[in-house]
Amino acid sequence: MRLDSPGHLARLGLLTGAALALFAFEQLVPRPLPWMKLGLANLAVLLALLTQGPTAALLVQLTKWLVGSLLTGSLGGPAFVIAGSAGLASWAVMALAWRCTGRLFSPLGLSLLGAAAHQTVQLGTAGLYIHQAGLLSLLPLSLLSALGSGAFIGLLAGALVRRLAPGGLFLRAPIV
Repeated sequence: MRLDSPGHLARLGLLTGAALALFAFEQLVPRPLPWMKLGLANLAVLLALLTQGPTAALLVQLTKWLVGSLLTGSLGGPAFVIAGSAGLASWAVMALAWRCTGRLFSPLGLSLLGAAAHQTVQLGTAGLYIHQAGLLSLLPLSLLSALGSGAFIGLLAGALVRRLAPGGLFLRAPIV
């Protein structure tokens, strides 16, 4: 990803704006359990990875985390640490899988890997934070929710990349 190109910078801005808008929207949606949400903002991170590369995806992820924490009032608190560690783990797993395996993983596969990493690290970090290893007993339920949300986000990302790539919004779409 080149930030010196106006087109790349504009696409990065669009993806970051989309991540923040989706994050804000998702705060309004009721959750079945306090930690369960669909992760709509992760769609922008995955799209950034698929179309602009790992560095762009990291920038979208970091901006979503920092600005989202400001919007929710959790900057510097436990939720900030837990969300940040889980988001960075998700990005790292997806970026490594994308970089190391090329086209082996579809957007669906990358999203499922990222969702599983996010849930696992989120529970692990929360368990360390409150000194309760028993929190990991929620991992099966969390991974089940990750399967659903990861599949939804992955399928949506794949459809968007296929649909938008011919129009020129995403100049580089390595996974179609």
